[in-house]
Amino acid sequence: MQIHRSGSVLLTGAVAVALAVTALPAAAQAAPSATAVISEVYGGGGNSGATLTRDFVELANAGSAPFEVGDLSVQYLPGSPSAGSQWQVSELSGSIAPGGRYLVAQAAGTGGTVALPTADATGTVAMAAGSGTVALVSGTAPLTCKSAADCAADTRIVDLVGYGSAVVREGSGPVPGASATASVARAASLADTDDNAADLAAGAPTPVNTKGETSGGGQEPEEPGPTEPGDVRIHDIQGTTRVSPLDGTSVTGVPGVVTGVRASGSRGFWIQDTAPDGDPRTGEGLFVYTGSTAPAVKVGDAVLVSGKVAEYYPGTGTQSLTQITAPRFTVLSSGNALPAPVVLDARSVPGRYVPSADGGAIDALPLDPSRYALDLYEALEGSRVEFADTRVTGATTAYDEIWVTVKPRENPTRRGGTLYASYEDQNTGRLKVMSLDPARPVPTANVGDVLKGRTTGVLDYASYGGYNVQATELGTVVDKKLRREVTRKQKKDELAVATYNVENLDARDDQAKFDTLAEGVAVNLSSPDIVSLEEIQDDNGAVNDGTTGSEATLKRFTDAIVAKGGPRYAWRYIAPENNKDGGEPGGNIRNVFLFNPQRVSFTDRAGGDATTPVRAVDTWKGVELSASPGRINPASPAWADSRKPLVGEFVFRGKPVFVIGNHFASKGGDQPLHGRYQEPTRSSETKRIQQAAEVNTFVAALLKADRSARVVALGDFNDFEFSPTMKALTKGRALKPLIATLPPSERYSYVFDGNSQTLDHILTSPGIRRPDYDVVHINAEFADQASDHDPQVVRVKVGGGFWH
Repeated sequence: MQIHRSGSVLLTGAVAVALAVTALPAAAQAAPSATAVISEVYGGGGNSGATLTRDFVELANAGSAPFEVGDLSVQYLPGSPSAGSQWQVSELSGSIAPGGRYLVAQAAGTGGTVALPTADATGTVAMAAGSGTVALVSGTAPLTCKSAADCAADTRIVDLVGYGSAVVREGSGPVPGASATASVARAASLADTDDNAADLAAGAPTPVNTKGETSGGGQEPEEPGPTEPGDVRIHDIQGTTRVSPLDGTSVTGVPGVVTGVRASGSRGFWIQDTAPDGDPRTGEGLFVYTGSTAPAVKVGDAVLVSGKVAEYYPGTGTQSLTQITAPRFTVLSSGNALPAPVVLDARSVPGRYVPSADGGAIDALPLDPSRYALDLYEALEGSRVEFADTRVTGATTAYDEIWVTVKPRENPTRRGGTLYASYEDQNTGRLKVMSLDPARPVPTANVGDVLKGRTTGVLDYASYGGYNVQATELGTVVDKKLRREVTRKQKKDELAVATYNVENLDARDDQAKFDTLAEGVAVNLSSPDIVSLEEIQDDNGAVNDGTTGSEATLKRFTDAIVAKGGPRYAWRYIAPENNKDGGEPGGNIRNVFLFNPQRVSFTDRAGGDATTPVRAVDTWKGVELSASPGRINPASPAWADSRKPLVGEFVFRGKPVFVIGNHFASKGGDQPLHGRYQEPTRSSETKRIQQAAEVNTFVAALLKADRSARVVALGDFNDFEFSPTMKALTKGRALKPLIATLPPSERYSYVFDGNSQTLDHILTSPGIRRPDYDVVHINAEFADQASDHDPQVVRVKVGGGFWH
């Protein structure tokens, strides 16, 4: 799926009137959009005196590349909103061609005689004819702002138009003149200067849809397709770098044979030249983007294509996809033989991943497909490729995708995956596979299974995962019988401490999710004495009503554990301040301790809350916590909008144990491994390093008071064992990461884009010796999973010099 964004940010301002004492409200301003804009708004449809029967909102694309609207919405707010007014949402789908229009039909009235042209999306909003605000919004969640200043702070707004006397608008004032017979429309240039009154004007409504149809059934005439080949071939368009030398140029009569057709989502088809130039750097395949129109071609058609060459960047920091947009094409013949696919295997794919640009863009670097894997894939973009008997390294997703490796010996894990071993040792053989045939989706497969036989398709590029194969022929899955692991039960004198990310669990989830997660604790983890949970939400999940408690959620979870044969766990947690810990809005995510009171006791000590920092207190009996449970320095900027570590003091067989449950900041915002910037910037790492330093400082305080203090720090640290985060966490040897004690082929707890990697960790202080540690693989490698993380457990024995 292609996803376009204008990259808008919001600004605020206030306009003071010289003769007035009170300033006017600040105007909502999305930064001038060079792509999608609201081009026309009409709220008089069906009113007395109106000609058109329905209200509508028209969008336009001022850019040179198609604009996806599949995860955007159009929203409406009355011109003078009251306390009870709500933004009304109309969801969108499809895309807008460069220079094209997109029509959103709204509520119909009883008047009017002329229907709108066929709408591209349909809502039910009854818009006011004379005054209102319309916003183009990233996402479908309703906006909550009701003033210009508040809306200016909402970065989801891509564009906004206030008309009549609307309180919420851009610039010096709303657009005047809207009525039952007049819409407000942007100038033909589609200019966006962040001033509604200057950019739009009232006039007769002129709705246009993506096909160019107008009211009454009229349609702008289409230019006929080419009849003779032009001078430009596909390899001329692709060039010897990642960016076409003809970017932004119109081309005529480009010849090729259709090798694949995508009839849904971002529609279009691939063509490939049957007379290549012999230069391995210049690609012979190309995507022809038809937008919301299903392409009227089939595989094997020989075509001539005219249109504009465009570089489409599907996401932030991604490489681009070269394509022809706004195409006109002619089918010359059908049933033609397809070019032979390029075989991808351990011989053909280089061992190096991508050239370096010292953090800059690699767009202009000459391709070297014999040296770098990503250069090879770029040179084959849009071309037919083939591989055979590949091992699955990423299980089938909800989007019918799997990851395979064409290099079976590249960093293999013990259970059939591909290990992500370091920043410098990328796995070059990984590719994502999807099916172009809706009737034959990618089969269900787990990590380690084999896609047997030949898989053939077109090499494509997308924001999620980078290079992928759009399969026209799929191999068959050979089930290698991957099984979920069960760790051994702890002995009587062993304390078992586990960590488990339960993926946004709340009391509104289906019982099946509770049951599966509970089985993981009771059976696969063999009922540990202490379980540190990440991603427990408040009791009503994403409902944003101020609820912060998790009692109902934890009651359902612990009941389910009992039903699966586990013990009756007790729990401790500190509820966060509402919407202050990040995660899903309204979910109030937090860390929680479960413990088996028949085996271990919790030392409750008053004083812990969402904002009070816990301290290490040196007493004559040894170190203890100032509050239990408590939070580590919750006011530190390191934890802003992020989960705060939960600290608890436990007693096992008369000995105190300090447990720290963690869930560090996510990797959101990092540049992709496959992206245009090399080496990629890991911007999210800065915050995790700060968080690691906070935990390390706290552990150091415990050890300063008692160097033999028994500390277990565990959880979802969202970083790798070789990362700077781990270095900051283990500074001064305060903590030892147990993942390093496993053989390399077993050092993973998470699978992302076909890479088996470690985000979850258990670390112990020097006072804990000879720990027995296990990553229990029950989720990450499976298509059917209760969480995307695998849990871990450490067992420590009392006696034998273990406790100091």
